[in-house]
Amino acid sequence: MKQKRLSQSLLAVLMAVALLVSLMPAALAAEGGKHITILGTSDMHGNIWGYSYEDNKESANNGMARLYTYIQQVRAENPNTILIDAGDDIQGTIMTDDIYNKTPDEAHPVIAAMNYMGYDAMTLGNHEFNWGIPTMQKIVGQAEFPVLAANVKGTDGKLVTGAGWTIVEKDGVKVAVIGVVTPDVPIWDGGKEGIDGCTYEAASAAVKAAIAEIGTQADLIVVSAHMGLYAEFDEENGSDSAQKILDDNPEIDVLQVAHNHVVVNEKQGNLVIGGVRNGGRDIARFDLTLDADNNIVDSAVEIVDMADVTPSQEIRSIALVAEAHQKTIDFINGGGSGEEGQSGAALGVTTAKFQPENEIAGLPEGKLRDTAVMDLINQIQLENSGADVSAAALFKDTSDLPAGDINYGNIFDIYKFDNTLYRVTVTGKELKAYMEWAAECYNQWQEGDINLSFDPEYPDYLYDMFAGVDYEIDLSQPKGQRIQNVMFHGAPLQDDQELTLAVNNYRYSSALKAQSIISGTKEWESSNSIRDMIVAYFAEHSPVAPEVDHNWKIVGVDLSEDDPRRAELVGYINAGLLDTPYAESYNLSDYDSLVAQAKAKAETLTVTVNGAAKDVATAFDAQGNTYYRLRDLAFALKGTGAQFNVTWDGSVAVATGSAYEGEALAMPGSAPTGEAVSLTLTVDGTAVSQPAVLVNGNYYLAEGFLAQLGAESALVEGVLAITAA
Repeated sequence: MKQKRLSQSLLAVLMAVALLVSLMPAALAAEGGKHITILGTSDMHGNIWGYSYEDNKESANNGMARLYTYIQQVRAENPNTILIDAGDDIQGTIMTDDIYNKTPDEAHPVIAAMNYMGYDAMTLGNHEFNWGIPTMQKIVGQAEFPVLAANVKGTDGKLVTGAGWTIVEKDGVKVAVIGVVTPDVPIWDGGKEGIDGCTYEAASAAVKAAIAEIGTQADLIVVSAHMGLYAEFDEENGSDSAQKILDDNPEIDVLQVAHNHVVVNEKQGNLVIGGVRNGGRDIARFDLTLDADNNIVDSAVEIVDMADVTPSQEIRSIALVAEAHQKTIDFINGGGSGEEGQSGAALGVTTAKFQPENEIAGLPEGKLRDTAVMDLINQIQLENSGADVSAAALFKDTSDLPAGDINYGNIFDIYKFDNTLYRVTVTGKELKAYMEWAAECYNQWQEGDINLSFDPEYPDYLYDMFAGVDYEIDLSQPKGQRIQNVMFHGAPLQDDQELTLAVNNYRYSSALKAQSIISGTKEWESSNSIRDMIVAYFAEHSPVAPEVDHNWKIVGVDLSEDDPRRAELVGYINAGLLDTPYAESYNLSDYDSLVAQAKAKAETLTVTVNGAAKDVATAFDAQGNTYYRLRDLAFALKGTGAQFNVTWDGSVAVATGSAYEGEALAMPGSAPTGEAVSLTLTVDGTAVSQPAVLVNGNYYLAEGFLAQLGAESALVEGVLAITAA
């Protein structure tokens, strides 16, 4: 590693040069220098294909196959490209959790794909530890690249992966990559094979030791840290904080963060920091310009969204990947039962859908009242554990069981984690403290609020709902003072009363014990997963009807449901003229400004569908004609009689009658002007030519295209009004 301390005179000269360089065009600044690109992935969570197995359909914005398409493009631009990953890759899908991670001696499709993609290094994530140390070592041992964990040692005192850092050389530049994982692994996975016998060093200390070992062997220091910038549990010492790594190690040039599934894109001086979301939705790109002496003269970081990137067929064609993908689909369709989940057998049947419809678009009723989904999960946990009380979370706002046949994907949708079930004795006081902790997910209701809202700092999976007790949540009160009238077997629950609690292993370790909410220890653990319990329940009890016992409710609020002003505002929200008030409630005191905001948006609308406002990007050709982004139209028409799906496999293909499978695209700041082209696409297999504009890889079509999809449209005062039954 080069010495970074310079004499004052030399430093002054370099500062002057740097200033001059900063005023030059980038291409001129790089002339005669070197350009190193580092691509960082993380938290791919087993998503190779770009497929939602719980929904049994393709996705449009994620997956390792899409990442590889972009990786190949960058490598073609710059051969001096380094590819690293920051962990949480072998867990997270039905493919990984329910098939391959249970057979660690077999070739693993995620590692096979990563080998093909040509990774230079990978850091362990906490989810690599989910099945214990031996399983982790067998799976990552298949990697043809170094797997790093500089801060985790086994009972033999050696690093569990055999390496904490590696050096990659490109264009004469030696880049040291140091990998560290959050030391909180035992909080989540304590008790699993080999976990408790390991030592987990503070990340900043492990990085410091690695930098000392590297010494002068490297020109650049890259840290790949499976943790967020700020502490998750150890706020006092920062052992699990990436910012603490930076504070203690100024030699670092590039920092990759992970774990939190959020975009991080920032610079601290010349240091570049990047982090991505989960599932292969983004990639972090770090570009470093160096002089002839391998000193950094410029640096940049960009987080590249994979929305609408064409998946690599090379990745999908890897024999093991293709086999694993089909095996998983067969597993889903076969209900996961029998040898390799033979096709066609449903797990069971429901008599009706389990979740109520949302009154306000985007506000999940499943977190605002007791529902059949949560009562089912808690009932199953009570039956299997023999506990008095059960706690479980709605892991995803939209989790539901449809009416009719239920397959394994449906079970995965309502219970996506491979948790086991614990039974533990708690006091009445401890249970109430736990319930208060869960109720912190809500914002406090204020006089005049027309809706309840949620603290955005509390992810869905942290909000537990309880069965076996009756209780009220008073949202007029601040956090910590909300749980009221807790009844157990018809009598008020006493603080010194003992009862048993059924709770999953993750919640027990990461919250109840880590935060000292309860003092007891587990007295029983299930031999199978909670997901397996749900599967067994359907096999035994089908047909299963949605049942709600209404054992809890929210009190202390008056949402003005009889006030016509509230109805008007709710109508604006549901029409898309006001944003969903998820993180902050709308208040009647702001009625006039909210109405003005909604009407202003209505005046600038470009598209409505059956009278409801829709976000559809527009573009113009050189003559000023208006074109509408095809994928936005597909998203806007989803659920109507004119719905259609858009796919790309070298060309645009439209399938009428099928719901669009992608997510909403980001809206551009303004309508661009693009080159008019004649687009030949297929509609239900028939080639159709349409006038179009191509902008940033997306096609915009003229409104006349809608007629071919069975939708009526008319331009009224600049608004494209679409009617689709």
